[in-house]
Amino acid sequence: MEISIIILCLILCAFFSGMEIAFISSNKIYLEIEKKQDNFISKILTKLTEKPSKFIAAMLIGNNIALVVYGFFMGELLMGWIDVLGYHFSSLLNFFIQILIATLVVLITAEFLPKVFFQIYANTLIKVFAIPAYGFYILFYFVSTFFIWVSDFVLKKFFKTEGDQVPLYFSKVELGNYITEQMSTVEDNEEVDSEILMFQNALEFSGVKARDVMSPRTEIAAIDLYDSIEELNKLFIETGYSKIVVYQNSLDDIVGYVHSFDLFKKPNSIKEIVISVEFVPETIYIKDAMNLLTKKRKSVAVVLDEYGGTSGIITIEDIVEELFGEIEDEHDSEEELIENELGDDTYIFSTRLDVEYLNQTYKLDIPESDSYGTLGGFIVDYTKDIPQKGDVITIGNFHFIIEGATNKKIELVKMSLGE
Repeated sequence: MEISIIILCLILCAFFSGMEIAFISSNKIYLEIEKKQDNFISKILTKLTEKPSKFIAAMLIGNNIALVVYGFFMGELLMGWIDVLGYHFSSLLNFFIQILIATLVVLITAEFLPKVFFQIYANTLIKVFAIPAYGFYILFYFVSTFFIWVSDFVLKKFFKTEGDQVPLYFSKVELGNYITEQMSTVEDNEEVDSEILMFQNALEFSGVKARDVMSPRTEIAAIDLYDSIEELNKLFIETGYSKIVVYQNSLDDIVGYVHSFDLFKKPNSIKEIVISVEFVPETIYIKDAMNLLTKKRKSVAVVLDEYGGTSGIITIEDIVEELFGEIEDEHDSEEELIENELGDDTYIFSTRLDVEYLNQTYKLDIPESDSYGTLGGFIVDYTKDIPQKGDVITIGNFHFIIEGATNKKIELVKMSLGE
């Protein structure tokens, strides 16, 4: 009988502590969606979450009662076992042995393991155990209400703060986590609604920096301020771009850009039709860059590195694409970012792939840094040089073979993992 009561108490302790951590860890968006379902469980969840503090208090009361009963019977059981085994200790040592054994058992079986398990599967388990949790919630309702009243009285009387309040809003993080969880369940061959992708992009928008979306320096189409109009016209035809960057002496001294439409004004020199640009640091958030360009009524900004040199350019189109996806016109060339898994921890990657994306998709644990964002940047940051085709580079446990490169950048690498 004693062992049965002890096991029951441990199960109840695990349940109460687990439900407490599940309620705290569960995604509030998920709970709200489940509460909107027209079924019995949704009604139970609605009752449980009406007053979060009362639910938590009920779980704490149940947990404490179970612990007290467990401690009483566990102490009796351990004393009996010690007597049966014939050990004779002092009363103080006997007391400490009982505490040590009883504490280890309850911590492992009723605290650590259930809390870890309920935290990982919080959204699922709070639904599975909603009915028994509601039963205990009703059972301890008046006791928890009394203790909540006492705590509110103390808070208002002595600390001059408000009592228990139900939050009526969700954080952006919770909403982002919920959408990410739903996206992770989508199969690779399934098509995701553009509205969902747009919503996810909007949530991530505030954390994106200029260096993440800019056109890098090596891809800027530019012309010198003192070149001829004929050369400018030829560059427009070759690139198919509507805007060409204009510099003086070097790309580190950009003075503005020229729009193809201005050629119809038949200018005598490039200087007559140059439109000024804004200058922003690499670390500026694109939401701030968009606000700046909108206020100044500009469409192009030059992105500067920490030394004041030109790192790239960013346009309103680049920023809008972060929200709505790629905007293609008749002049956009379709560049395929290659990513193939060859097996045996070997991959073929385009170096323009983001390190963060590769880590999330392939679980590679490539070091991330503010100094670079792409795989090519990671390699160049280590080598301090532009590797050439055929070069073999080892960075930690990452081994790279350069499969494609020009004198300005690396384009394709074969990567393998090793010790």
